[in-house]
Amino acid sequence: MLTSITPENTEFVLLSFEGPDGYSLAGGLGVRVTNLSQSLANLGFPTHLFFIGDPRLKGEETLQTGAVLHRWCQWISHYHPNGVYQGEFEKIFDFNRSVPGYIIDNIVRPAIARGKIVAILGEEWHTAEAMIYLSDRLHEMGLRNRVVMFWNANNTFGFDRIDWGRLAFTNTITTVSRYMKNIILGLGRGLHPLVIPNGIPGVLLHRMDNEASAELRARIPADVVLSKVARWDEDKRWDTVIDTVARLKERGKKPVLLARGGIEPYGNQILEKARSLNLQVRDVHAQGNTMKDYFQAIENSGGADILSLKFHCPPELLRLFYHSSDAVLANSSHEPFGLVGLETMAAGGVAFTGNTGEDYAIPFHNSIVLETRDPREMVIYLSYLQENPDVTKKIRRMARETARIYTWERVVEYLIRKLEYRARSQGILANEPKKATPEPFIGIEPVDTEARPGLEVIKAREMARV
Repeated sequence: MLTSITPENTEFVLLSFEGPDGYSLAGGLGVRVTNLSQSLANLGFPTHLFFIGDPRLKGEETLQTGAVLHRWCQWISHYHPNGVYQGEFEKIFDFNRSVPGYIIDNIVRPAIARGKIVAILGEEWHTAEAMIYLSDRLHEMGLRNRVVMFWNANNTFGFDRIDWGRLAFTNTITTVSRYMKNIILGLGRGLHPLVIPNGIPGVLLHRMDNEASAELRARIPADVVLSKVARWDEDKRWDTVIDTVARLKERGKKPVLLARGGIEPYGNQILEKARSLNLQVRDVHAQGNTMKDYFQAIENSGGADILSLKFHCPPELLRLFYHSSDAVLANSSHEPFGLVGLETMAAGGVAFTGNTGEDYAIPFHNSIVLETRDPREMVIYLSYLQENPDVTKKIRRMARETARIYTWERVVEYLIRKLEYRARSQGILANEPKKATPEPFIGIEPVDTEARPGLEVIKAREMARV
């Protein structure tokens, strides 16, 4: 009997609405499934990704890594050219109706006939019904015990549309953080999700270009450089960020905020608030798509307090922002995981996170964790870091060390351990003891309290002063 999950004995099937195509890549979900599928394929696992694909591309495509892309609902997408969520409910209906049978006939049955395990991973509410139906059909065919099925929640979107009783009965529910786990527990339906975190590509840990970082900083006339990359949404606490910039300016500082929002109308409200606080706001457009173009656009901003970046920011530019800023403000009030915070840490930046799903964040060790939406808290911590450069240096160093633990290679290892646990519970794998392997998510140093003496006293004193 098999004793572990290996590339030789297991095939993976991923179901997601979003995917790697430009048409399909609407947010963090598309990034997640793209990186997860590529990481599995890089390890040698036969991997299939089903998603709502670009109608102009091949329906089925095998990548160099060996991962197979299955672009679904293309005939519907042809009539909805503006992205994955246009015609959303038509696509969901077609996805639920057609994907399960195809997977069973073309992947599951042939794999089981070859003595293999099949792991099926569904993402978000769009795939919940398809995952339920898949399990039911496999049970009817006597194949369910050869298949391990995980359904994952990255956010709370669509929770009201899920039949939680059926989903929990047919699938193992997983989520990306303890915060999200507690939200699901709070639904009060006897649900017990497993936590499997998100990850980042290992390339984000490559050495930073310090010369480019220094050049970027030199082109920004500021005492304090802040960055925020997020949708224009109340949950992202943009209002707190604007109030923080205003307070820093009142204190005699020269702050500059690099703001990269989305297309949401809330952005107009936030920038109007900034102007009402006597902050100068400048829309920044780049003339090209090179680093030189981006740097020139920022330098030409005329010394504004808030630079609203209106050009596409590629990952290498975002890494420079994260590394060069005094703080990257990932201060959401509701953050299921917090990829921006983790990406900032990978770049050796100082992430100011919220206190919800960012399980990786340890205050004053590898990041700053904000407990309130009071701008004074942010101002106090910024002042503390400027006055204590050794603490800042340590945070940047430990941030990089923490990020190494959350690369997709490590996360996939953790995912496989969880799948093996369920496979043993189902009797697919033998319960023989395995040779011990290091747990992927250990090794973070304990918080060094010696590096930050008197923080409570400092905070109390600064709160009184502010």
